[in-house]
Amino acid sequence: MKRELNGITIECIRGNITEQEGFAAVVNAANAELRMGGGVAGAIHRAAGPELTKECRKYAPIRPGEAVITRGYRLSNKWVIHCLGPVYGMDRPENELLADCYRNALRIAEKNEIDSIAFPSISTGFFGYPMEGAAEIAFKTVIELIPELKCVKRIRFVLYDNSALEIHERVLSKVLS
Repeated sequence: MKRELNGITIECIRGNITEQEGFAAVVNAANAELRMGGGVAGAIHRAAGPELTKECRKYAPIRPGEAVITRGYRLSNKWVIHCLGPVYGMDRPENELLADCYRNALRIAEKNEIDSIAFPSISTGFFGYPMEGAAEIAFKTVIELIPELKCVKRIRFVLYDNSALEIHERVLSKVLS
């Protein structure tokens, strides 16, 4: 699914966040220490190599909603933007902290003149955020920021399975209607 708003493309695909050819940055659904973990964080660290782990040490720890940028190393992407999403039911206010992840990642992208960024579904794995609610927050936040975006022209949501993709496509259609 692909939609265009004010010259900016928003799309949803099923895929692997580490295989986003042609995107300047990918977003890591990071842990506070910016270390290799499970899920997205593990996949990105394994694909990028040990240099990523070494660079991340100087930025850790980060708090929920915060984002930092590093090089992409062995990834095909020049940059990795690391966001710590909220743990559902623990980090409050979880909806605002999740919105901060998307807001801060896009502002970092703008500051670094990044034209394309690929997001996973932040906080919906181990951190337990319900997929539909997370997708709604993600899309509403991205759409709210579109008037501020001068460099970012492509925003992709990379979903791991068909269920997540279907939810994101449905929510994006709803948010845009």
